[in-house]
Amino acid sequence: MVSKETSTDILIIGTGAAGLSASIEASSRGARVKIVEQAPAHGGTAIGSGGGVLMVDTPLQRKKGVEDSIELACEDWRKWSKGTADMEWARFYIERSLPELYHWTAGLGVQWSVLMDQEGNSVPRWHRPEGGGEEIVRCLYQEAVKSEAVEWAFSTRVKKLLKDEGEGGAVRGAEVQRESGEEEIEAKAVIAATGGFCSNHDMIRKHSPRLKHLRFLAGGGPGAFGSGHGLIGDAGGSLQHLEDIWMYAFATPDPKDRDGKRGLAIRGLKNAIWVNFQGKRFHNEDLSGGATGTPAVLSQQPPMCWAIIDSSMIGELVVSDPSYREWSETVSDMVMGLLEGSPDIKRAPSIEDLAKAMNVDRREFRKTMNGYNQYLEDGLTEDPAFGKDLRGMKKIERPPFYAIQFMPLARKNFGGVRTGLTCRVLDPRGEAVPGLYAAGELAGMAGGHINGAAGLEGTMLGPSIFSGRVAGAWAAHHLGFGQGFQ
Repeated sequence: MVSKETSTDILIIGTGAAGLSASIEASSRGARVKIVEQAPAHGGTAIGSGGGVLMVDTPLQRKKGVEDSIELACEDWRKWSKGTADMEWARFYIERSLPELYHWTAGLGVQWSVLMDQEGNSVPRWHRPEGGGEEIVRCLYQEAVKSEAVEWAFSTRVKKLLKDEGEGGAVRGAEVQRESGEEEIEAKAVIAATGGFCSNHDMIRKHSPRLKHLRFLAGGGPGAFGSGHGLIGDAGGSLQHLEDIWMYAFATPDPKDRDGKRGLAIRGLKNAIWVNFQGKRFHNEDLSGGATGTPAVLSQQPPMCWAIIDSSMIGELVVSDPSYREWSETVSDMVMGLLEGSPDIKRAPSIEDLAKAMNVDRREFRKTMNGYNQYLEDGLTEDPAFGKDLRGMKKIERPPFYAIQFMPLARKNFGGVRTGLTCRVLDPRGEAVPGLYAAGELAGMAGGHINGAAGLEGTMLGPSIFSGRVAGAWAAHHLGFGQGFQ
Protein backbone atom coordinates (compact mmCIF):
# COMPACT_ATOMS: atom_id res chain seq x y z
CA MET A 1 0.00 0.00 0.00
CA VAL A 2 1.48 3.33 -1.10
CA SER A 3 0.36 6.34 0.88
CA LYS A 4 0.27 9.94 -0.33
CA GLU A 5 2.44 12.54 1.29
CA THR A 6 2.08 16.29 1.32
CA SER A 7 3.46 17.77 -1.85
CA THR A 8 6.45 20.08 -2.11
CA ASP A 9 7.81 22.43 -4.74
CA ILE A 10 11.20 20.76 -5.22
CA LEU A 11 12.31 17.29 -4.20
CA ILE A 12 16.08 16.89 -3.80
CA ILE A 13 17.56 13.40 -3.69
CA GLY A 14 20.87 13.24 -1.84
CA THR A 15 22.57 15.25 0.91
CA GLY A 16 26.14 15.43 -0.32
CA ALA A 17 27.78 18.68 -1.39
CA ALA A 18 25.57 19.05 -4.48
CA GLY A 19 22.30 18.25 -2.75
CA LEU A 20 22.99 20.57 0.19
CA SER A 21 24.00 23.40 -2.15
CA ALA A 22 20.85 22.88 -4.22
CA SER A 23 18.66 23.06 -1.12
CA ILE A 24 20.29 26.32 0.01
CA GLU A 25 19.84 27.88 -3.39
CA ALA A 26 16.24 26.77 -3.99
CA SER A 27 14.97 27.61 -0.51
CA SER A 28 16.67 31.02 -0.53
CA ARG A 29 14.54 31.89 -3.55
CA GLY A 30 11.30 31.00 -1.78
CA ALA A 31 10.70 27.42 -2.94
CA ARG A 32 9.55 24.74 -0.54
CA VAL A 33 12.08 21.92 -0.54
CA LYS A 34 12.03 18.34 0.63
CA ILE A 35 15.42 16.62 0.69
CA VAL A 36 15.65 12.83 1.04
CA GLU A 37 18.70 10.72 1.79
CA GLN A 38 18.98 6.92 1.80
CA ALA A 39 21.74 7.01 4.44
CA PRO A 40 20.98 7.88 8.08
CA ALA A 41 23.14 11.03 7.88
CA HIS A 42 24.24 13.69 5.41
CA GLY A 43 27.62 14.10 3.76
CA GLY A 44 27.98 11.75 0.79
CA THR A 45 31.42 11.32 -0.73
CA ALA A 46 32.35 14.96 -0.05
CA ILE A 47 32.57 14.54 3.71
CA GLY A 48 35.50 12.13 3.34
CA SER A 49 37.32 14.14 0.69
CA GLY A 50 40.45 16.19 1.11
CA GLY A 51 38.36 19.30 0.53
CA GLY A 52 40.47 20.61 -2.34
CA VAL A 53 38.73 22.98 -4.75
CA LEU A 54 40.13 24.56 -7.91
CA MET A 55 39.38 28.29 -7.98
CA VAL A 56 40.86 31.10 -10.01
CA ASP A 57 42.20 34.57 -9.14
CA THR A 58 41.23 34.39 -5.49
CA PRO A 59 42.27 36.59 -2.54
CA LEU A 60 44.34 33.69 -1.20
CA GLN A 61 46.22 33.41 -4.49
CA ARG A 62 46.85 37.15 -4.58
CA LYS A 63 48.00 37.13 -0.95
CA LYS A 64 50.60 34.52 -1.85
CA GLY A 65 51.69 36.36 -4.99
CA VAL A 66 50.13 33.90 -7.44
CA GLU A 67 49.02 35.41 -10.75
CA ASP A 68 46.22 33.43 -12.34
CA SER A 69 43.60 33.98 -15.02
CA ILE A 70 40.47 32.42 -16.45
CA GLU A 71 42.18 31.80 -19.80
CA LEU A 72 45.17 30.08 -18.21
CA ALA A 73 42.93 27.84 -16.10
CA CYS A 74 40.80 26.92 -19.13
CA GLU A 75 43.89 25.99 -21.09
CA ASP A 76 45.24 23.83 -18.26
CA TRP A 77 41.84 22.14 -17.94
CA ARG A 78 41.67 21.40 -21.67
CA LYS A 79 45.25 20.11 -21.87
CA TRP A 80 44.90 17.84 -18.84
CA SER A 81 41.78 16.20 -20.27
CA LYS A 82 43.55 15.78 -23.64
CA GLY A 83 40.68 17.57 -25.30
CA THR A 84 37.90 15.37 -23.84
CA ALA A 85 36.46 17.84 -21.31
CA ASP A 86 33.17 19.69 -21.73
CA MET A 87 34.79 23.10 -22.06
CA GLU A 88 31.49 24.98 -22.15
CA TRP A 89 30.76 23.75 -18.64
CA ALA A 90 34.41 24.09 -17.58
CA ARG A 91 34.55 27.76 -18.60
CA PHE A 92 31.16 28.39 -16.99
CA TYR A 93 32.57 27.04 -13.72
CA ILE A 94 35.97 28.74 -13.94
CA GLU A 95 34.49 32.17 -14.73
CA ARG A 96 32.29 31.98 -11.64
CA SER A 97 34.63 30.18 -9.25
CA LEU A 98 35.66 33.42 -7.52
CA PRO A 99 32.27 35.05 -6.82
CA GLU A 100 30.02 31.98 -6.73
CA LEU A 101 32.28 29.51 -4.96
CA TYR A 102 35.13 31.20 -3.09
CA HIS A 103 33.17 34.20 -1.80
CA TRP A 104 29.89 32.28 -1.47
CA THR A 105 31.36 29.49 0.68
CA ALA A 106 33.42 32.01 2.67
CA GLY A 107 30.14 33.70 3.50
CA LEU A 108 28.92 30.38 4.90
CA GLY A 109 31.96 30.11 7.17
CA VAL A 110 34.47 28.16 5.04
CA GLN A 111 37.95 29.52 5.70
CA TRP A 112 40.14 28.93 2.67
CA SER A 113 43.58 28.81 4.23
CA VAL A 114 45.62 26.27 2.25
CA LEU A 115 46.88 26.86 -1.30
CA MET A 116 48.84 24.11 -3.02
CA ASP A 117 50.34 23.39 -6.41
CA GLN A 118 48.88 20.27 -8.04
CA GLU A 119 50.06 18.52 -11.17
CA GLY A 120 48.60 19.82 -14.38
CA ASN A 121 48.08 23.36 -13.06
CA SER A 122 50.41 26.10 -14.32
CA VAL A 123 50.09 27.92 -10.99
CA PRO A 124 48.87 26.96 -7.50
CA ARG A 125 45.06 27.11 -7.53
CA TRP A 126 44.09 24.12 -5.34
CA HIS A 127 42.37 25.61 -2.27
CA ARG A 128 41.24 23.84 0.88
CA PRO A 129 40.12 24.72 4.41
CA GLU A 130 41.92 23.27 7.41
CA GLY A 131 39.08 20.86 8.06
CA GLY A 132 39.02 19.49 4.51
CA GLY A 133 35.82 18.20 2.95
CA GLU A 134 34.26 17.61 6.35
CA GLU A 135 34.49 21.32 7.15
CA ILE A 136 32.94 22.32 3.82
CA VAL A 137 30.04 19.90 4.32
CA ARG A 138 29.56 21.15 7.89
CA CYS A 139 29.19 24.75 6.69
CA LEU A 140 26.80 23.76 3.88
CA TYR A 141 24.64 21.71 6.24
CA GLN A 142 24.53 24.44 8.89
CA GLU A 143 23.27 26.86 6.26
CA ALA A 144 20.74 24.41 4.81
CA VAL A 145 19.09 23.56 8.16
CA LYS A 146 18.50 27.25 8.91
CA SER A 147 15.65 27.42 6.41
CA GLU A 148 12.17 26.55 7.60
CA ALA A 149 11.32 25.90 3.96
CA VAL A 150 13.46 22.74 3.92
CA GLU A 151 12.08 19.42 5.17
CA TRP A 152 14.45 16.50 5.77
CA ALA A 153 13.98 12.75 5.45
CA PHE A 154 16.90 10.41 6.16
CA SER A 155 16.97 6.61 5.77
CA THR A 156 14.68 7.12 2.81
CA ARG A 157 15.32 5.29 -0.46
CA VAL A 158 13.86 6.48 -3.75
CA LYS A 159 12.39 3.51 -5.60
CA LYS A 160 11.34 5.29 -8.79
CA LEU A 161 10.60 8.71 -10.22
CA LEU A 162 6.98 9.51 -11.00
CA LYS A 163 6.09 10.95 -14.41
CA ASP A 164 2.97 12.23 -16.08
CA GLU A 165 1.62 9.81 -18.66
CA GLY A 166 2.40 10.16 -22.35
CA GLU A 167 5.52 10.95 -24.35
CA GLY A 168 7.44 13.84 -22.86
CA GLY A 169 5.59 13.60 -19.56
CA ALA A 170 7.00 15.73 -16.76
CA VAL A 171 8.64 14.24 -13.68
CA ARG A 172 6.24 14.91 -10.80
CA GLY A 173 7.89 13.39 -7.74
CA ALA A 174 9.06 10.02 -6.49
CA GLU A 175 7.99 6.83 -4.81
CA VAL A 176 10.12 6.25 -1.71
CA GLN A 177 10.71 3.53 0.84
CA ARG A 178 10.84 4.57 4.46
CA GLU A 179 10.92 2.52 7.64
CA SER A 180 7.23 3.24 8.02
CA GLY A 181 6.45 1.94 4.52
CA GLU A 182 6.16 3.15 0.93
CA GLU A 183 5.13 6.72 0.17
CA GLU A 184 4.67 9.00 -2.81
CA ILE A 185 6.15 12.47 -2.67
CA GLU A 186 4.53 14.86 -5.11
CA ALA A 187 6.85 17.59 -6.40
CA LYS A 188 6.83 20.14 -9.19
CA ALA A 189 10.52 19.49 -9.88
CA VAL A 190 13.10 16.90 -8.85
CA ILE A 191 16.84 17.47 -8.42
CA ALA A 192 18.86 14.25 -8.35
CA ALA A 193 22.19 14.53 -6.52
CA THR A 194 22.76 10.91 -5.55
CA GLY A 195 26.49 10.75 -6.23
CA GLY A 196 28.39 8.24 -8.32
CA PHE A 197 28.70 4.47 -8.28
CA CYS A 198 32.24 4.05 -6.94
CA SER A 199 31.02 1.92 -4.03
CA ASN A 200 29.44 -0.58 -6.41
CA HIS A 201 32.01 -3.16 -7.59
CA ASP A 202 29.65 -4.77 -10.08
CA MET A 203 28.75 -1.47 -11.72
CA ILE A 204 32.41 -0.41 -11.87
CA ARG A 205 33.40 -3.66 -13.58
CA LYS A 206 30.48 -3.35 -16.00
CA HIS A 207 31.48 0.10 -17.20
CA SER A 208 35.27 -0.14 -16.88
CA PRO A 209 36.59 -3.26 -18.66
CA ARG A 210 40.22 -2.37 -17.74
CA LEU A 211 39.37 -3.22 -14.11
CA LYS A 212 37.56 -6.47 -14.88
CA HIS A 213 40.43 -8.74 -13.87
CA LEU A 214 42.21 -6.46 -11.38
CA ARG A 215 41.84 -6.14 -7.66
CA PHE A 216 40.67 -2.65 -6.87
CA LEU A 217 39.02 -0.97 -3.92
CA ALA A 218 35.75 0.95 -3.67
CA GLY A 219 36.21 4.55 -2.59
CA GLY A 220 32.91 6.30 -3.14
CA GLY A 221 30.63 7.58 -0.42
CA PRO A 222 28.57 5.20 1.73
CA GLY A 223 25.61 5.57 -0.64
CA ALA A 224 27.47 5.73 -3.95
CA PHE A 225 25.91 2.65 -5.52
CA GLY A 226 24.55 4.25 -8.68
CA SER A 227 20.90 4.36 -7.69
CA GLY A 228 20.42 7.75 -9.34
CA HIS A 229 21.77 6.52 -12.66
CA GLY A 230 19.03 3.90 -12.84
CA LEU A 231 16.32 6.32 -11.74
CA ILE A 232 17.21 8.88 -14.38
CA GLY A 233 17.73 6.29 -17.09
CA ASP A 234 14.25 4.92 -16.40
CA ALA A 235 12.85 8.47 -16.55
CA GLY A 236 14.28 9.01 -20.03
CA GLY A 237 17.52 10.80 -19.18
CA SER A 238 20.74 10.26 -21.09
CA LEU A 239 23.89 8.80 -19.51
CA GLN A 240 27.33 9.20 -21.02
CA HIS A 241 31.01 8.32 -20.51
CA LEU A 242 30.37 5.96 -17.59
CA GLU A 243 33.69 4.26 -18.36
CA ASP A 244 35.60 7.33 -17.15
CA ILE A 245 36.28 6.43 -13.53
CA TRP A 246 38.91 8.36 -11.58
CA MET A 247 41.26 6.00 -9.80
CA TYR A 248 43.54 6.88 -6.89
CA ALA A 249 46.80 5.01 -6.45
CA PHE A 250 47.29 5.83 -2.77
CA ALA A 251 44.78 3.55 -1.07
CA THR A 252 44.93 0.56 1.24
CA PRO A 253 42.15 -1.89 2.18
CA ASP A 254 39.93 -0.78 5.04
CA PRO A 255 40.42 -3.38 7.81
CA LYS A 256 36.94 -2.56 9.12
CA ASP A 257 35.38 -3.87 5.90
CA ARG A 258 34.88 -7.60 6.29
CA ASP A 259 34.51 -8.12 2.54
CA GLY A 260 37.83 -6.43 1.79
CA LYS A 261 36.24 -4.31 -0.94
CA ARG A 262 36.47 -0.78 0.50
CA GLY A 263 39.63 1.26 0.65
CA LEU A 264 41.10 4.12 2.62
CA ALA A 265 42.85 6.89 0.74
CA ILE A 266 46.16 7.68 2.47
CA ARG A 267 47.49 11.21 2.11
CA GLY A 268 50.30 13.24 3.59
CA LEU A 269 53.12 10.81 2.80
CA LYS A 270 55.39 13.33 1.11
CA ASN A 271 58.49 11.60 2.45
CA ALA A 272 57.42 8.11 1.39
CA ILE A 273 58.83 6.16 -1.51
CA TRP A 274 56.89 3.61 -3.54
CA VAL A 275 58.32 0.22 -4.43
CA ASN A 276 56.84 -2.58 -6.51
CA PHE A 277 56.77 -6.27 -5.63
CA GLN A 278 60.29 -6.59 -7.03
CA GLY A 279 61.49 -4.18 -4.33
CA LYS A 280 62.26 -1.37 -6.80
CA ARG A 281 61.11 2.23 -7.10
CA PHE A 282 59.24 2.90 -10.34
CA HIS A 283 57.79 6.41 -10.18
CA ASN A 284 58.12 10.01 -8.98
CA GLU A 285 56.03 9.79 -5.82
CA ASP A 286 55.17 13.49 -5.98
CA LEU A 287 52.99 12.66 -9.00
CA SER A 288 50.35 10.69 -7.18
CA GLY A 289 47.22 11.78 -9.04
CA GLY A 290 44.89 9.70 -11.15
CA ALA A 291 46.49 10.74 -14.43
CA THR A 292 50.06 9.78 -13.49
CA GLY A 293 50.33 7.90 -10.20
CA THR A 294 47.55 5.44 -10.91
CA PRO A 295 48.77 4.42 -14.41
CA ALA A 296 52.24 3.93 -12.92
CA VAL A 297 50.88 1.55 -10.26
CA LEU A 298 48.64 -0.27 -12.73
CA SER A 299 51.64 -0.93 -14.98
CA GLN A 300 53.39 -2.94 -12.26
CA GLN A 301 53.22 -6.71 -11.90
CA PRO A 302 51.12 -7.22 -9.85
CA PRO A 303 49.29 -3.85 -10.26
CA MET A 304 49.90 -2.57 -6.73
CA CYS A 305 52.84 -1.32 -4.67
CA TRP A 306 54.17 -0.54 -1.19
CA ALA A 307 54.57 2.93 0.30
CA ILE A 308 57.60 2.92 2.62
CA ILE A 309 57.88 5.21 5.66
CA ASP A 310 59.66 5.19 8.98
CA SER A 311 58.45 6.05 12.48
CA SER A 312 59.35 9.75 12.10
CA MET A 313 56.78 10.14 9.31
CA ILE A 314 53.71 8.75 11.06
CA GLY A 315 52.54 12.21 12.10
CA GLU A 316 52.26 13.23 8.43
CA LEU A 317 49.79 10.48 7.59
CA VAL A 318 46.20 11.50 6.86
CA VAL A 319 43.41 8.96 6.32
CA SER A 320 40.46 9.99 4.14
CA ASP A 321 37.81 8.37 6.33
CA PRO A 322 36.22 10.94 8.72
CA SER A 323 36.42 8.44 11.59
CA TYR A 324 40.18 9.00 11.63
CA ARG A 325 39.75 12.73 12.23
CA GLU A 326 38.23 15.05 14.75
CA TRP A 327 37.34 17.89 12.41
CA SER A 328 40.68 19.20 11.18
CA GLU A 329 42.83 17.17 13.57
CA THR A 330 43.98 13.66 12.79
CA VAL A 331 43.36 11.26 15.65
CA SER A 332 46.81 9.77 16.18
CA ASP A 333 45.53 6.76 18.11
CA MET A 334 43.28 5.81 15.20
CA VAL A 335 46.16 6.12 12.73
CA MET A 336 48.39 3.99 14.95
CA GLY A 337 45.61 1.44 15.23
CA LEU A 338 45.52 1.23 11.44
CA LEU A 339 49.30 0.94 11.13
CA GLU A 340 49.52 -1.72 13.80
CA GLY A 341 46.34 -3.64 13.03
CA SER A 342 45.89 -3.80 9.27
CA PRO A 343 47.00 -7.05 7.59
CA ASP A 344 47.89 -4.97 4.52
CA ILE A 345 50.40 -2.80 6.41
CA LYS A 346 53.70 -4.36 7.45
CA ARG A 347 55.86 -3.24 10.37
CA ALA A 348 59.44 -4.30 11.07
CA PRO A 349 62.48 -3.23 13.11
CA SER A 350 64.86 -3.32 10.13
CA ILE A 351 64.85 -2.94 6.35
CA GLU A 352 65.72 -6.63 5.94
CA ASP A 353 62.83 -7.71 8.16
CA LEU A 354 60.48 -5.36 6.31
CA ALA A 355 61.50 -6.91 2.97
CA LYS A 356 60.70 -10.35 4.38
CA ALA A 357 57.28 -9.18 5.63
CA MET A 358 56.54 -7.63 2.21
CA ASN A 359 57.74 -10.75 0.41
CA VAL A 360 60.08 -8.79 -1.87
CA ASP A 361 63.69 -9.45 -2.82
CA ARG A 362 65.75 -8.38 0.20
CA ARG A 363 68.87 -7.53 -1.75
CA GLU A 364 67.01 -5.41 -4.30
CA PHE A 365 64.98 -3.66 -1.61
CA ARG A 366 68.06 -2.85 0.45
CA LYS A 367 69.73 -1.48 -2.71
CA THR A 368 66.67 0.70 -3.37
CA MET A 369 66.58 2.07 0.18
CA ASN A 370 70.31 2.72 0.35
CA GLY A 371 70.27 4.46 -3.02
CA TYR A 372 67.43 6.79 -2.09
CA ASN A 373 68.91 7.67 1.30
CA GLN A 374 72.25 8.33 -0.39
CA TYR A 375 70.63 10.97 -2.62
CA LEU A 376 69.61 12.83 0.53
CA GLU A 377 72.95 12.21 2.22
CA ASP A 378 74.65 13.80 -0.79
CA GLY A 379 72.37 16.84 -0.63
CA LEU A 380 70.77 16.33 -4.03
CA THR A 381 67.77 18.54 -4.75
CA GLU A 382 66.35 16.29 -7.46
CA ASP A 383 66.07 12.52 -7.61
CA PRO A 384 68.22 11.46 -10.59
CA ALA A 385 66.15 8.31 -11.13
CA PHE A 386 62.62 9.76 -11.42
CA GLY A 387 62.90 13.54 -11.01
CA LYS A 388 61.32 13.79 -7.54
CA ASP A 389 61.95 17.10 -5.76
CA LEU A 390 64.15 16.16 -2.80
CA ARG A 391 64.21 19.57 -1.14
CA GLY A 392 63.00 19.16 2.45
CA MET A 393 62.79 15.36 2.17
CA LYS A 394 63.91 13.12 5.04
CA LYS A 395 65.89 9.90 4.91
CA ILE A 396 63.96 6.75 5.73
CA GLU A 397 66.13 5.51 8.56
CA ARG A 398 64.32 5.56 11.93
CA PRO A 399 62.83 2.20 13.00
CA PRO A 400 60.31 0.75 13.11
CA PHE A 401 59.69 0.83 9.38
CA TYR A 402 56.28 0.54 7.72
CA ALA A 403 55.16 -0.69 4.31
CA ILE A 404 51.61 0.35 3.37
CA GLN A 405 50.16 -1.72 0.56
CA PHE A 406 48.70 0.55 -2.12
CA MET A 407 46.25 -0.58 -4.76
CA PRO A 408 43.84 1.22 -7.11
CA LEU A 409 40.84 2.92 -5.52
CA ALA A 410 37.75 3.79 -7.58
CA ARG A 411 37.08 7.25 -6.21
CA LYS A 412 34.96 9.36 -8.56
CA ASN A 413 32.87 9.15 -11.72
CA PHE A 414 33.75 11.58 -14.49
CA GLY A 415 30.82 10.52 -16.65
CA GLY A 416 27.17 10.61 -15.76
CA VAL A 417 23.83 12.22 -16.50
CA ARG A 418 23.95 14.62 -19.42
CA THR A 419 22.67 18.11 -18.61
CA GLY A 420 22.67 21.56 -20.11
CA LEU A 421 24.02 24.68 -18.37
CA THR A 422 20.80 24.95 -16.35
CA CYS A 423 21.33 21.39 -15.02
CA ARG A 424 18.14 20.17 -16.68
CA VAL A 425 18.48 16.50 -17.55
CA LEU A 426 18.67 15.87 -21.30
CA ASP A 427 17.26 12.87 -23.13
CA PRO A 428 19.18 11.00 -25.90
CA ARG A 429 17.94 13.58 -28.43
CA GLY A 430 19.35 16.46 -26.37
CA GLU A 431 15.93 17.68 -25.23
CA ALA A 432 15.18 18.48 -21.61
CA VAL A 433 13.22 15.98 -19.52
CA PRO A 434 10.54 18.25 -17.97
CA GLY A 435 10.83 18.74 -14.25
CA LEU A 436 14.10 16.83 -13.83
CA TYR A 437 17.55 18.19 -12.87
CA ALA A 438 20.84 16.55 -11.94
CA ALA A 439 23.97 17.81 -10.19
CA GLY A 440 27.20 16.67 -8.58
CA GLU A 441 28.94 13.38 -9.25
CA LEU A 442 25.75 11.87 -10.66
CA ALA A 443 26.14 14.40 -13.48
CA GLY A 444 29.86 13.77 -13.90
CA MET A 445 30.36 16.73 -11.49
CA ALA A 446 28.50 18.90 -14.03
CA GLY A 447 27.12 18.51 -17.53
CA GLY A 448 27.81 14.80 -17.67
CA HIS A 449 31.50 15.17 -18.48
CA ILE A 450 32.93 18.48 -17.28
CA ASN A 451 36.38 16.95 -16.71
CA GLY A 452 36.50 14.61 -19.66
CA ALA A 453 38.62 11.52 -19.09
CA ALA A 454 41.00 13.20 -16.62
CA GLY A 455 40.45 15.95 -14.09
CA LEU A 456 42.75 18.43 -12.46
CA GLU A 457 42.81 18.11 -8.68
CA GLY A 458 40.03 20.26 -7.27
CA THR A 459 37.74 19.90 -10.26
CA MET A 460 35.54 17.31 -8.59
CA LEU A 461 34.31 18.85 -5.35
CA GLY A 462 34.20 22.41 -6.70
CA PRO A 463 31.95 21.70 -9.70
CA SER A 464 29.76 19.45 -7.52
CA ILE A 465 29.00 22.36 -5.17
CA PHE A 466 28.63 24.73 -8.09
CA SER A 467 26.30 22.51 -10.12
CA GLY A 468 24.15 22.00 -7.03
CA ARG A 469 23.70 25.76 -6.79
CA VAL A 470 22.92 26.00 -10.51
CA ALA A 471 20.33 23.21 -10.31
CA GLY A 472 18.66 24.69 -7.24
CA ALA A 473 18.46 28.17 -8.76
CA TRP A 474 17.03 27.08 -12.11
CA ALA A 475 14.58 24.56 -10.65
CA ALA A 476 13.21 27.34 -8.45
CA HIS A 477 13.14 29.81 -11.35
CA HIS A 478 11.20 27.47 -13.61
CA LEU A 479 8.59 27.24 -10.85
CA GLY A 480 8.37 31.03 -10.59
CA PHE A 481 10.75 31.59 -7.67
CA GLY A 482 13.36 34.22 -8.45
CA GLN A 483 15.91 34.45 -11.22
CA GLY A 484 17.95 31.55 -12.49
CA PHE A 485 21.65 31.24 -11.84
CA GLN A 486 23.29 34.28 -13.36
